[in-house]
Amino acid sequence: MKVKINNRTENYRCVWFEPESGIIKIINQNKLPHKFEIAELKTYMEAADAIKTMAVRGAPAIGVTAGFGIAQACVQAPKQNFTDCLGKAVETLKSTRPTAVNLFHVIGGLLNKINDMGAIEDKEKAIEIAVFESQKTANETIDACKKIGEFGNGLFKNKYKILTHCNAGALACVDFGTALSPMRIAKYAGKEIFVFVDETRPRLQGAKLTAWELLNEGIEHKIIADNASGYFMQKGEIDLCIVGADRITANGDVANKIGTYEKAVLAKENSIPFYVAAPVSTIDFNIQNSNQIPIEERSEDDVLTVKDNKKDIRIAPVGSHALNPAFDVTPAKYITGIITEIGIFRPEEIHKLTNAGQNKNV
Repeated sequence: MKVKINNRTENYRCVWFEPESGIIKIINQNKLPHKFEIAELKTYMEAADAIKTMAVRGAPAIGVTAGFGIAQACVQAPKQNFTDCLGKAVETLKSTRPTAVNLFHVIGGLLNKINDMGAIEDKEKAIEIAVFESQKTANETIDACKKIGEFGNGLFKNKYKILTHCNAGALACVDFGTALSPMRIAKYAGKEIFVFVDETRPRLQGAKLTAWELLNEGIEHKIIADNASGYFMQKGEIDLCIVGADRITANGDVANKIGTYEKAVLAKENSIPFYVAAPVSTIDFNIQNSNQIPIEERSEDDVLTVKDNKKDIRIAPVGSHALNPAFDVTPAKYITGIITEIGIFRPEEIHKLTNAGQNKNV
């Protein structure tokens, strides 16, 4: 992704691993948009904490970070009880975020590789496999997101006005993004587009992160309140909606940031195409419908307070409490298509991708 720092533009991934030092580096998303900070994660425990506290977030980026965390654990585990220590790392990383399937997919794939190659009790061999496979996953994630952008770009006409919700850009996906990837590709192709950016309460990932990415890319946009999207749809101001996903079920239901369901219903009512952009690895073929998706509940403080870099400012009366589900589920009937690295599919067609998914949850 492009990042403008001190009047110069540099390209960054949102997360990367330096095997020589054993350190994972991330763009600390909790500091954006007002401060650009590279954080160093020196152990798998720090990697788990970064995922849990949302210093790194977005389903693909979470999965990649977890993979790097497993590589760290292999490097740092003592040889005499290597298997037990690796198992502890696996459970710690798996416990961080329950809804996004990529995390479980990456960890499961890494463990299967280590087991299949007889390295579960061979520390040096396990390190080699974990480092190679985790780096490979990061590169494959970037390639998939770029292809999502190329397919999604075909949906955009020049001068299109697009609505997106939450952040599904490079910050969520190592690079390029899912929902934002077609916007990047459209910009590179010379198309003029305009993006309505939902603020995405309560953590404001749209206002803080999506707007920051679009600003760095030079893509025209405006931030709107979450409850303003229906107004702009009704006025005919929006041509297409596109969002990311944290988990897609076998029947095409989609779990994504809270508020996504509302946008999909409004889009349907106003005859606006509603697309979901996600790599095939986000499809969980082990779950048949949305009733089986665990929905993460976050602290009520996110709703009751406004956060800045120094302190939390309470906006609700003392004594009032809040509910804070982090995700909701959009039924397949509201989704026009799912944009993957293989192509664009209607929800009822994603069974064709079963072999491509190769989910190995553990």
